[in-house]
Amino acid sequence: MEAISKFIEYLKFEKRYSLHTLIAYENDLRQFATYIGDTYELTNLDEIQSSIVRSWLVSMMDAGLSPRSVNRKITALKSLYRYAIKSGWVAVNPMHKVSSPKTPKKLPEYIEAEKLDLLLDTAEFSADFNGRRDHLIIELFYGTGMRLSELLGLMIEDVQLNNKQIKVTGKRNKQRIIPMFDTLAQELKTFLSERSAIVTEQRQVFVFEDGSALYPVYVYRLVNKYLSQVSTRKKKSPHVLRHSFATEMLNKGADLNAIKELLGHASLSATQVYTHNTIEKLKAAYALAHPRA
Repeated sequence: MEAISKFIEYLKFEKRYSLHTLIAYENDLRQFATYIGDTYELTNLDEIQSSIVRSWLVSMMDAGLSPRSVNRKITALKSLYRYAIKSGWVAVNPMHKVSSPKTPKKLPEYIEAEKLDLLLDTAEFSADFNGRRDHLIIELFYGTGMRLSELLGLMIEDVQLNNKQIKVTGKRNKQRIIPMFDTLAQELKTFLSERSAIVTEQRQVFVFEDGSALYPVYVYRLVNKYLSQVSTRKKKSPHVLRHSFATEMLNKGADLNAIKELLGHASLSATQVYTHNTIEKLKAAYALAHPRA
C-alpha cells in the first residue's frame, strides 16, 4: 500500500521518529494491509469502514495478542488516518468509531536506593578504563534518569563541567539540560581526562578502548550484570535505573513538573505513573503502622 510508504517517510523525515518507532509502525500497518487484502480483498484506505478495523482487532485478540500490543497497532492506524485526512486521501476517518481495549496499569519497576548505593559504593568494578567507564555508566543512568539512546548519543561537547550539567538529546531531537551532583561531575571529569588519551574520531563520551562507540546490547548487558548483584527483580535494564531515578526523586519530595523536565517527558501524564509507586509505599506503611489497619 503506497499510502503506508508515504506515511513512514513523513514520520522519518518530518517528524523525525526513532528507527525503533518507524519499524514498529511500519510492521503494524503492513499487518493491517495484509489483513484487509486477504480477508476483504481491499487495497485502499478510503474503502475501509470502522467495522472492518474492529474485525481486525478482534482477530488479533482471538489470536492471543495482549491489549497493550493491540493498542499500539490502533495508535499506528489512527496516526495513519490523521495523516491521510490531512493529505486529502480519505474523506471519512473510520478510527473515530474504534475503541481501544482496556489495559491493566503496569507500575514501573525500580530498585531501592539502598541497593543502588550498595552497588555503586562497594561492587567490584575492574580498576582499568573499562571498569571506570562501566561504573560511570550506571552512575549516569541513576544520577540523571537519561535513556539508553541518550547516553549512547552523549557527546563530549554536551558535557558542561563548569556548570555541572549535561545537554541531552532525547526523542525527536528535543534537547534538555540535566544537572549533576558533585561526585558524579567529578567522576565524569576524571573519565573524560582518561578518555582523551584514546585516539579516535568518535565524539561520543562512551567508547571502547579501541575507540569504537559503545552499542546498546553491550550497555544493556553490563547494567543487567551489575544489577543482578543487588536485585532479584526480573527486569534489570537501563530503563529500570531511569525508573529508580524518578521514583527516588519523587519520594524525596521533588516537584512532579521538575521530574517531568528532567526525564524529558512530553506530557505530565507520562510522569504521573511514578506517583503510584509512592502511594503503594504509603499504603504499606499505613497497613503496618495503624492499629486498625
